[in-house]
Parts: sequence; C-alpha cells; structure tokens
Amino acid sequence: MLRLGALYRYPLKSGKGEALQQVGLDKLGLDGDRRWMLVDEASGRFLTQRAVAQMSQLSALWNAEGGLTLKAPGHPTIDIALPASDAELRGVTIWRDTLRVPDAGDAAAAWVSEFIGKPTRLVQIPLERARTTEAGYGKDDDQVAFADGFPLLLIGQASLEDLSQKVGRPMEMLRFRPNLVIEGSEAFAEDGWKRIRIGEVEFRVVKSCSRCILTTIDPQTGERSADREPFATLQQYRANANGAMFGQNLVNDGNGRLEVGMPVTVLE
Repeated sequence: MLRLGALYRYPLKSGKGEALQQVGLDKLGLDGDRRWMLVDEASGRFLTQRAVAQMSQLSALWNAEGGLTLKAPGHPTIDIALPASDAELRGVTIWRDTLRVPDAGDAAAAWVSEFIGKPTRLVQIPLERARTTEAGYGKDDDQVAFADGFPLLLIGQASLEDLSQKVGRPMEMLRFRPNLVIEGSEAFAEDGWKRIRIGEVEFRVVKSCSRCILTTIDPQTGERSADREPFATLQQYRANANGAMFGQNLVNDGNGRLEVGMPVTVLE
C-alpha cells in the first residue's frame, strides 16, 4: 500500500525546508510554498543556494496570514508582514521569466542584505501575479509561484534508499527538496506514474526533475560534499538527454488538504 510518508514546505525559495504533518493546497501547490524569494537589488535576478550556499542555513517560517519569520545563526529573528495590496512592485527575473511582484520593504531588505553580504531585496508573489509553468508540459493555465518550474515535487522513499546504497552512505531527503515523499513503492516507480490521488485531490505527473549541483549541499551544515555526491552518482545511473533525473514534478488539480499517512492511489 502506498502512503504519503512526509510533507515539506519551503516558504522562501532556496531557504530551509519545514516538515509538516498536514497542509492545504491552492492553485500554486502547498499553501505558502515558495511564495517568497531573495533577489539581487541591482539586477532583480533571483538568488539560490547554487550561488549563495549560506542560504541553506536561512530558516523561513510561513504563518497563516501569509507573512514570514526569518531566522539565521548570528542574526536576530525578524517577522515580515505580507505586503499590502498597494506595496511597491519590483521587477524580478527567475530563470527565463520576468515579472513584477510586491517588495517586502526596507526593514526586510536590510536584514537579508546583512545575511547575504550584498544589497538584496525580499519579494513575495500573490496568486494574481503567478507565473505559468514550463511550456510543453501540463495545461496552458497551470501556474507556479517561485518554484523552478512546477508547483510540486514528489520523490519515492525507496528511490532515495536506492541512491544512498549506490553512493555508499545515507543521503538526506532534504538535499532534493521534495514536497511529497511516497512510501511503499519500488525504487523509481514514480517515473511511470501519470496521475495519482492523495485524499480527495488528484495530481498530474508532468515532468521528471533534472538535478543540479545544489544536491551536493548538506542541508544541515550548508557545506558542499568534496566528492560531489550524490550528484556524481546520479549522473552515472540516472542521466538522460535532459540531465540527471531524480523525482517527478506534479500539478494538483483542485484544492484540498494533505496529511502524512494518507493513502496514495496511482490512477494511471
């Protein structure tokens, strides 16, 4: 029997993940997931652990009002309110997308600039300013917040165990930043799924996830592995023309709630 083994949310793109017992869903995936992002103040370009490894130590907790609490070693905790409807809009770039989104204000900017070490702004994305998902996958009206390409990422627990065995040491699931972890399936069974149901919500499996060097960052310490694992092993046995694949991108059809332990049904 398949079940939902774990739930993770990342309120700030490339910040620390938070484990959840239950969570709601809206059109952009898990409530509060990757609705906030750091950008370079001068260029508006998004910042992630790929270039700023210390972001792995930045804890960002989402609250029910949509605001954010930021914590980091050696820095005071700061609570940031959801930008007002008339907040200043800032032009930002995330991958190939350019858009204008609310800026969180100067106090938030001062805090994140001190943490990052250069002028940085914190921005938030409301539903009405969401991006469309990657062309050629899913439906034309599928939307995403600040996640790379799609609202949700799923990984099978058995897939991680298979990878850990090949690497030769346990790999942490949070290296791969999934939202949903499925237990009870065979390793990489998710590669063959097209639609699943968890509780009352159906999900479309739209695209395999190509991994990058970010997987070599230890989520606990923020340090990169000297042997480039697990990325090196993924490149050896999970590579195709699109990269080293691990996990599946999903789109949820409709809102609802998820809770750890729920049964998972593969529909096709």
